[in-house]
Order: sequence, then C-alpha cells, then structure tokens
Amino acid sequence: MASSPDVIIIGAGVLGLCTAAELGARGHAVTVIDPGGFNASSAAAGMIAPALECLSDEATPERAALLRRARDLWPAFAETHGLTLIRDGVDWRGPDPEDAIARMKAMGFAAEAAPGGLTSPEDWRVEVVSGLKALARSAGVTIVRGSVASLFADARRWRIQSGDGRLWFTPTVVLATGAAPPLPGLPDQVAAAVSAIEPVRGQLTPVAAQSPPRPLRTPAVYVVPDSGGVVIGATMERGRRDLEPDLDESARRVAAGLTLLDAEGVAGTPRVGVRGATADGLPLAGPSGEPGLHLALAPFRNGWLLGPLVARTVADAVEGGAPSPDAAALDPLRFA
Repeated sequence: MASSPDVIIIGAGVLGLCTAAELGARGHAVTVIDPGGFNASSAAAGMIAPALECLSDEATPERAALLRRARDLWPAFAETHGLTLIRDGVDWRGPDPEDAIARMKAMGFAAEAAPGGLTSPEDWRVEVVSGLKALARSAGVTIVRGSVASLFADARRWRIQSGDGRLWFTPTVVLATGAAPPLPGLPDQVAAAVSAIEPVRGQLTPVAAQSPPRPLRTPAVYVVPDSGGVVIGATMERGRRDLEPDLDESARRVAAGLTLLDAEGVAGTPRVGVRGATADGLPLAGPSGEPGLHLALAPFRNGWLLGPLVARTVADAVEGGAPSPDAAALDPLRFA
C-alpha cells in the first residue's frame, strides 16, 4: 500500500520533529518515518544553552549571536507546539570566574558572580520526553513506525520503501537521520555529505537525588533537574557509534555531580546516544542540491537549542521562500 504526503521526514529526533511541526503548522501534510525507541535526542538533557556552550567552546561573537538568535525562536515555537519552556538560567562553577564573566559579556550574554563561579539567566531548557511527545502530536504530522530501506528519485517525486515493503511517494523528502550512514539510493553528492558527518557518542545518567534550583555546570560535568531527580553528564566521544553504556564512566560522572551538589543519590541506567557533527559544529539544514531533497542533520551538542532555527530554515526552503539571514551558516553545500 502506498501513500503520498506533501513531505516525508526520515527520522524522529528533535530536528526531524521540529521540522515536521513547523511544516504542519504551515499547512503541509507531513509523514515522519522512524523505527521508534531511544534516539540521541532522548539521551539529552534538553538544554537550550547558548551562553554556556559558547563559554565552553570559546566561541566567536558571531557564533554566539547566531546561537542566541536560535534560542530566541523558542518562546513562540514552544507556545505554538505545546512545549513547556523552562527559563531558569544556569549556574557555573570553575576556575577564574572573573575571566569567564568577562568572556560571556564580550559575547553579549548577561552573567554575574556567584559563589565559586557565575550565574546567568541566558540558558533555558525543556523536558525531553514530554517535548518529543508534544512535537509528535503537532497538527498535520503523522508518525509511522518503520525503517527506511531505500529511496529513489524520478523526474517528479521520491519513492521511499521501508524494510517491510511499504511504499511512499512524495515530492519532498527531509533527511533527519542523525549520525546514521547514508541510506541506499541517496545521490552521490548527498551520500558524501552524510558520510562526512562525524559520530559523537554521548552518555548521561539519571539520578534520584535532590535537584538544584537550576542547571549546574562545570568544565567537566553538568547536573540538570529532571523528572525524579537530576541527570548528570555528559561524555563526548568522537568517532564512536556503539550504544553499550560505560558503567565505570557513568559512576565517575555521577560521583562528581553528587559532590558538586553535596548530596547523595541513586543512579539509574545510563542513556547513550550518538550525535552528528560537522567540521564547523553547525548542522546541515536546507536544500541538498538535489530537487526535493532537504537535510536536517548534525547539530552536534545543540539539537534542542537549534531545533526551531533548523525547522524554519528547512521549511522556508521546502516552500521556496526567501532564506533567513542565518540560513547561509547552515547551508548543506557550504563544504562542497
């Protein structure tokens, strides 16, 4: 049996679902194909954190401004799609807080001294499980469980086949498959771009413990309030795709996080996900260079932060509209 939605999105991580929600709100019939289960967006703390990400990466003022603009899309996006945006700020502890405050202010972020570090109102967050569910319930969006085996294009449309033989036909495909290898049937140029995405394995651990009033971060560990306690993370292991939890590393991170809280807690099962990263750390979002094929891939650590910006960039391209000023920074062809 075949169906023909306006847009098919392959992948139900945060970039795929944000893009689906944006297109659905614009009146498109969108089908999202995904095998279900855990993904990298689930194995995240839901941080919308331009300030601390820029502090950690020693970003340029231009990168900081882009990430701040991405964050500023969240209030309207969350209200439209029924997500709860938690604007509780962030506390940071680390060496030389005066220098850290100066660097944050130089990048345009508010920050002030706090015991052992600084505090800033600039970083927000969402709860990932309820957030993904809300996006999946967006108007105009249909979620189909299945794995895509291949996709092929003719002169007018794309044909997508699942592993169990189901077929879909559509004029527009959005590839949102995270750090996965290229799907069979992708044009060579697109397959090469997908193959160049670096997998980055990350692990965090839920812990039943007293929650701090807001996320607490150091250069080595973070503790983020979560349902039932906190999540403590996170590793960043470049080049790894395996999903087996590293219990020793989890124990070390949890111990460091509980020391930071000056609290006791009971650790749960670590969550492991594999994110994609490009050479400049920004996602591939927009037209692929092939008619009707768009990308929403590789946000590195910032999938939740960049979700609405990627969604708007891809939706504008699908509709043939004028690109936003930030679209060039995300252009999938910028490395070609």
